[in-house]
Amino acid sequence: MSQTIYVALIAALASLLVGGAIGYRLMQRTFRDRLKRLNNEILGVTEQAPFGQRLSVALTPEAPELAQTVNQLLDALEERGRAVGEREQLFREFALTMPEVVLVHDQRIYFANDAAADLVGLAPERLAGRPVTDLVKPAYRAIFRKNTQSVLDEESEAAPRELQLIDGAEQGKWVEARSQLISYEGKTAVLTIARDVSHRRNLEASIGRGRQFAQFTLESIAEGVVTTDTSGRIDYMNRAAESLTGYPRADVSGRLFSEVLRLVDETDRRGLEDPVERCLATRQRVNMGRRAVLLGRSAADEHSVELTASPIRRDAGGLGGVVVLIHDVSEIRGLTRQMSYQASHDPLSGLINRREFERRLQEALHSARSEQQAHVLAYLDLDRFKAVNDSCGHQAGDRLLQEVSSILKDNVRDSDDCARIGGDEFALLLMGCPLEKARQIADSIVTAIADHRFVWQNRIFTIGVSVGLVEIGPDSGDTDEMMAAADSACYVAKQRGRGRVEVYTAREESIARERGEIVWLKSIQNALASDGFELVTQSILSLGTVERGPALEVLLRLRDGDGPTSVPRDFMVSAERYQLMPEIDRWVVRTTLTALGTHQLRLPENRSVSINLSGQTLGDEAFLEFVVDCLDSTGISPTRLCFEVTETALIANLATAQRFIEVLHGMGAEFALDDFGSGLGAFSKLKHLPVDYLKIDGSFTRGLAVDAVNQEMVAAMVKLAETLSFRTVAEEVEDQSDFDAVRAMGVDFVQGYVIERPMPLQ
Repeated sequence: MSQTIYVALIAALASLLVGGAIGYRLMQRTFRDRLKRLNNEILGVTEQAPFGQRLSVALTPEAPELAQTVNQLLDALEERGRAVGEREQLFREFALTMPEVVLVHDQRIYFANDAAADLVGLAPERLAGRPVTDLVKPAYRAIFRKNTQSVLDEESEAAPRELQLIDGAEQGKWVEARSQLISYEGKTAVLTIARDVSHRRNLEASIGRGRQFAQFTLESIAEGVVTTDTSGRIDYMNRAAESLTGYPRADVSGRLFSEVLRLVDETDRRGLEDPVERCLATRQRVNMGRRAVLLGRSAADEHSVELTASPIRRDAGGLGGVVVLIHDVSEIRGLTRQMSYQASHDPLSGLINRREFERRLQEALHSARSEQQAHVLAYLDLDRFKAVNDSCGHQAGDRLLQEVSSILKDNVRDSDDCARIGGDEFALLLMGCPLEKARQIADSIVTAIADHRFVWQNRIFTIGVSVGLVEIGPDSGDTDEMMAAADSACYVAKQRGRGRVEVYTAREESIARERGEIVWLKSIQNALASDGFELVTQSILSLGTVERGPALEVLLRLRDGDGPTSVPRDFMVSAERYQLMPEIDRWVVRTTLTALGTHQLRLPENRSVSINLSGQTLGDEAFLEFVVDCLDSTGISPTRLCFEVTETALIANLATAQRFIEVLHGMGAEFALDDFGSGLGAFSKLKHLPVDYLKIDGSFTRGLAVDAVNQEMVAAMVKLAETLSFRTVAEEVEDQSDFDAVRAMGVDFVQGYVIERPMPLQ
């Protein structure tokens, strides 16, 4: 009943009482005046209807009962309003939901479903890349942006928040949003699922219409609603609950909740406690978490659910039973599981990917140290796979990888992990497995793959696999070291004839000595961490009247404690395999520019210093910015630098290398094409790059004075350089006769032992 009706009733009652009083005391003028004042006060109270105000009982000695009656009426109305407020809390438990809005995002959208796209009238794919707050009403954008960043920073699930989304209507759509951290396509993102709660807002606004309207509403909502008495027996079930459980409401009335609705954990199928029984015992709301599965009447009635059991409190404060709200989240959980699977598995083979494998390897290392457990890591590389891929195409290669994946899964235990970590490279994590047993598993895999016949379009192929095994124990290194050790063991297996299994243990360092890369890996890492590299310089002599060009080249050396220093060819293979060349080249550039800035390295006027760059570094898009930052911080002019790159490195990273060369060349730096002549077939792709110098490979300059073929080759290179307006540098010129020969052929610069041996940077 609305407040207006209350006011009208009170006014009518007051007028009736006043009329009777006047008829009874018509002859008493004084009493009439007092009643008139009473009437005015009653009208004043009822018109304003502030239920906290009451009439003064002592208004007149003749009508105290009248004032008390009016006050009692006001008290009753106030109590009735309080009862209405208590019922509102109950109806909040019957919140409606609409189809969910699903978003994957950080501050920008990665993925949106149709429900999200319908909000703004766009196709889902057109939302990708847009700010996620474009879907949120302006008043809630700052809160939603902060909530998203909190999830990204704290890597935890955020509390549900109510906010308004844009949907074309003036008010917008009210939703309850839940957010949690996930991995999506190799990236960290936030999964937000927003349920429509506009119905709850409308229900709260109209709750005064009474229980009949609420009953009608409960039959219309998508959530299952079940109520029980104080003994846990069902007394009501709406249509949605009937659909979820498969039971008609007439069949479950009076039965215990636990007899009709059984709940299990979706991971291990263990039974979960009865939420109604717990709610009745604690008189507190019970949430069943995010892994509950509801088992209904048949197997088809199984649903992933979010379930809440809340106590029903009566007006007097007693317990009236339990209301259970059941929300079917099967589709949402399926989406979450699918995204999690895609982030951790290789789409071609169905095996876990490298990122997930390394995460599990880290857990295995932790258990080996904390629980003294022993595991084995296996690294597998297919033999002769390239022949299939090259001769029959990638489709055949993909099919072969799928068949190999099946062989691996068939030959390991259920507790073991299989992963595809590269093109034709696989890895196994054999948990709690003795080394001898791991060797047996590896041998069975080698045999199974060797016996396998791959058939493609009437052609039959045989392949093989080489396996490296590494023990994981309490004294094992980190993830990178273990993967490197297993890779090295696999390499040794290939070197010793392929189709073999090689084992690396703490007692067997022969693999590391034979391969060498494990030792070099540690040496390189230590050198980068403790400044263990050093630079040497070798002069470059200008012939004739050339005024510009490189005056010397800086060369890298690795110090080895008290032992001799190592040249790049000793450790370069290991550095490239473990992707350490960009870090090494950064050290060289930074150290060279610092030496120029402190005058530790001095150059003649208009001359430059040559610095070698690897192919990995040219492929590093961040390296250009690094060089520019170093130039800015040291104040060195780019004209004092000449970068040397090989034809092979340029071809392998052409797009990134072209941008690097064009930007720095535009700033004044120079570039030389190193080892020219060893890859002339690729030169046609490079001749349009802004290169200033061609460095003639040492294989053509050694013995040049007596080798007629080399003389013809060098003469052709000099002629080509003149045609393209390049300068030439002859490297590795070691004696006077070769020096005289290159000078006679018109070479512009000479470098080698005949000029100067490499000298430590002073």
